[in-house]
Amino acid sequence: MAAEIVNPRSDSDAGTEQETGEPLDSFDPAFALHRGGKMAVQATVPVRDKDDLSLAYTPGVAKVCSAIAEQPDLVHDYTWKSSVVAVVTDGTAVLGLGDIGPEASLPVMEGKAILFKQFGGVDAVPIALDCTDADEIVETVVRLAPSFGGVNLEDISAPRCFEIERKLQERLDIPIFHDDQHGTAVVTLAALRNAARLSGRTLGELRAVISGAGAAGVAIAKMLVEVGIGDVAVADRKGVVSADRDDLTPVKRELASFTNKAGLSGSLESALAGADVFIGVSGGTVPEPAVASMAKGAFVFAMANPNPEVHPEVAHKYAAVVATGRSDFPNQINNVLAFPGIFAGALQVRASRITEGMKLAAAEALASVVGDDLAADYVIPSPFDERVAPAVTAAVAAAARAEGVARR
Repeated sequence: MAAEIVNPRSDSDAGTEQETGEPLDSFDPAFALHRGGKMAVQATVPVRDKDDLSLAYTPGVAKVCSAIAEQPDLVHDYTWKSSVVAVVTDGTAVLGLGDIGPEASLPVMEGKAILFKQFGGVDAVPIALDCTDADEIVETVVRLAPSFGGVNLEDISAPRCFEIERKLQERLDIPIFHDDQHGTAVVTLAALRNAARLSGRTLGELRAVISGAGAAGVAIAKMLVEVGIGDVAVADRKGVVSADRDDLTPVKRELASFTNKAGLSGSLESALAGADVFIGVSGGTVPEPAVASMAKGAFVFAMANPNPEVHPEVAHKYAAVVATGRSDFPNQINNVLAFPGIFAGALQVRASRITEGMKLAAAEALASVVGDDLAADYVIPSPFDERVAPAVTAAVAAAARAEGVARR
């Protein structure tokens, strides 16, 4: 079966009405596109006559079932398991909308599923869970796992997302990937590598400040430390995450243990003085004087949507490279550059997990697509660049084999 990139809506379907009595479709094309959902199920084999039916279903299917019962690994060859991902959410941290619940999260999960198909050739199934307890989510996903080759966790609020991912990785032998964390980190690192290359500097020469100590901020900080960033400080609503604070969660205490070598404290704005890199994954607005206080030739990656922490017009006054999370400005930091290829590569070799090495390989491959076309307004490729997914897929598959997690 496959997720079609089609809209199977019927024009005769009744629409939700506003006070005027007109369907919402009449006022906004987004509603028209979403009517009936954004995906469908499509058979990959014909069922045209009784002979086809006898092969696709009974009695032919019994032979396949019996073979899998005797040799469980055959499930990868004779079902869709090895090529399909579950996109799992509890609806607690959806885009910039927050905790809107499982039903309201479905349009996003459908969107994620069609992006998997469009950009990575990977089938995906949206699964919105009506529970928020971490252990309940883990148990539910573990029970669903026999049907899937991998699990993409999506829009689950921090700090529960860290626990859920860790426990699922411990209990399952298929790739578990929280895209809000690792997809964001991979694309950010790719763009930062190219920005550094453009300026003739190494990552080790850069001091970065991250606004936001949630899922994305923590993952980005970990990845930057892994690749040897000069220093990185992370700020939450109360200021820089530092070891001398007594209000830190366990996740932030761990974060403080490997970041902020300079021992900074106080506000985000004060930390930006002399910094080479700003990475925003929190929302809010950074005052212009704080941006102006950054080092000459700084990089500003203001990725909040729809309103970047620093508007590009302001950022361009002081920064050599500016990136956002929006598609209407150059250098869009978009997770779709990473997750389709990462899963495609992992599934291709039946990886038992997604390792740090596989993520770093994805970032390097993504950065390499830019090549000699590198420029201030082109440090990261477009999601529609047809070279992206194959490059990431190949790099991830090779890294999985090198790290011993590939099973074919």
